[in-house]
Amino acid sequence: MVSPAIALAFIPFIVTLLIRYRHYFLLFYRAVLLRWLRDHATGISREERAFQYVLTHAIPGDPQHILETFDHWANHREYLSNIGPQKGKILDRLIYENTPLTVLELGTYCGYATILMAQGLPMGARLYTVEMDPRNAAVAEKVIRLAGFDEDTVELIVGPSEEVIPQLKEKHGLLKADFIFMDHWKRCYLRDLQLLEDHNLLAEGATVLADNVIFPGAPHFLQYVKTCGKYQSKTHRTSLQYFRAIPDGMAELTYTGLH
Repeated sequence: MVSPAIALAFIPFIVTLLIRYRHYFLLFYRAVLLRWLRDHATGISREERAFQYVLTHAIPGDPQHILETFDHWANHREYLSNIGPQKGKILDRLIYENTPLTVLELGTYCGYATILMAQGLPMGARLYTVEMDPRNAAVAEKVIRLAGFDEDTVELIVGPSEEVIPQLKEKHGLLKADFIFMDHWKRCYLRDLQLLEDHNLLAEGATVLADNVIFPGAPHFLQYVKTCGKYQSKTHRTSLQYFRAIPDGMAELTYTGLH
C-alpha cells in the first residue's frame, strides 16, 4: 500500500502533466469519450449527427456555407476530423495554383475537403474520392450532392484504398492524377503512394498533399519521400484541425519521376 506521503509527492508531477498536455486530454475527451457517449445516447454516429446539423442549418447548393456550417459544428458541438479552415486555405491555394484536371482524394470522411477542392476545380475537371468506411461514405455522398456537385464532377468510390488504387484505370477511367490529397489512415500513406507509383498513376509534376504528417504523424512516409529521389517536398507547419494549440503539418510533394 502506498503511503500518503508518497502519494502526495506525486501530486505536483500529475498536475504538471495535466497542465502541459491539457490540450491533448481535451482532444481525447472530445474525439473519443464524448463521441462514445453520444453515439450510445443517440444510436447514430457522430458523422450522421453532423450531417443532420448541416442539413438543417446550411444553404443547399452553397459549398462555402456548408463548410462553414461544418466548422461551427466542430468548434461548438463535436470534434470532426475534417481538415478545417486553416489547412483548408493551403489546400484551396494549391488547387487554385495547379488547376488540376484529375484529382484523387484518399479519405473522403464527411466530404469536407472534397467540397473544398471541387469548388475550385477548372471546367471539365474530375475528382475521384475514396472512402473505406461505408457509413462515412453514405454521409459524404449526401453532403457532396447537397453542395451541388454531380457524379460527372465528383465520383465517390467506396472501398479500401489498397484495393481501389489498382482498379482506378480500368474500372474508373483515371489514367493519371494531377493532384492527390491524402487524408486517410496515416499508416497507409507510404503504401498507397508506392501503389500509385507502381500503377503509373502519377502525372509528371503531380502535386501530392498529405495531411497530419506531424500529428498523429507519418514518419516512414516522410522518410521515403525525402530519400527516394522521386519528389521535391516541403512541410507546411500548421495546427491540428479545430485545436490550434496542437502542432501539426501538411507535406506537399511534387512528383519528378526521377529515380
